[in-house]
Amino acid sequence: MRHVVRGSTGRRRRVNDQRKQRAERAEKMRKERERHDRRQRNLITVAFVVVIIALVAGVAVWYSQNKPEPAETYNDPPTELVTPKKVTDDYGVEVTAEDFGGKTADDAPHVVVYEDFQCPVCQIFEQASGDHLMNLAEDGKITLEYRTIAFLDKASETEYSSRSANAAMCVLEDTGVKKFKKMHDLLYQNQPEEGGEGLPDSKLISFAEEAGAADAKSCIKKRTYDPWLRDATEASAKNDVEGTPAVRVNGKDVEGKDGGAVPTPDLLDKAIKAATK
Repeated sequence: MRHVVRGSTGRRRRVNDQRKQRAERAEKMRKERERHDRRQRNLITVAFVVVIIALVAGVAVWYSQNKPEPAETYNDPPTELVTPKKVTDDYGVEVTAEDFGGKTADDAPHVVVYEDFQCPVCQIFEQASGDHLMNLAEDGKITLEYRTIAFLDKASETEYSSRSANAAMCVLEDTGVKKFKKMHDLLYQNQPEEGGEGLPDSKLISFAEEAGAADAKSCIKKRTYDPWLRDATEASAKNDVEGTPAVRVNGKDVEGKDGGAVPTPDLLDKAIKAATK
């Protein structure tokens, strides 16, 4: 006769059920961990993408703000001689009291200044005596003539001496003597160092616009008056001008102290007074 242990089947069932439940819970927890890991990976991926996009955008903004300007190109000087209509026969720009609504004295001496916008000593002379000469011209005590030449092209890599002088003549032709003088002053106030590239045409055009000659752009880019400036430079050499600045009162050289090249206002006054007698 077979003996049956009571309750053993029920215990085995409960044990199996418990094992099954544990397995189900373990499986559920495993799936939860996988979902959690996927969410974490997705969040990390999204965050990484956002960071990359932000970096790319930041680099793009920085580059747009700091990208180097394209190298400016310059036209070769023309061969055709074009003479500015508002210059003297001696390649000068004359400034008189009449340009400012005044009247020049009959015995007013004639002061000539040979200059080159690339010349640093010319800048020193302009800073020391430029305003003084202009005041005398406006008051009718002298007539003042600027003879701008371009013999320092080798002092820059882009023939800045010629290009700046041409820009001044473009302003003169476009707007007249008063605006020419403003351009003249801007060129000295912003004079580049010798031996470098010089200022680009775009800067010369902005100076012309600031001086009031908005239509001078084409003339500056084309270097319209370069051949005339070459003739002006050659003429200065024939007039025994060996360097700039060179100042003459009624044709007589005025030197600086101890024979220097920069006459001071008091030395100019002395020469002007002597020429007025």
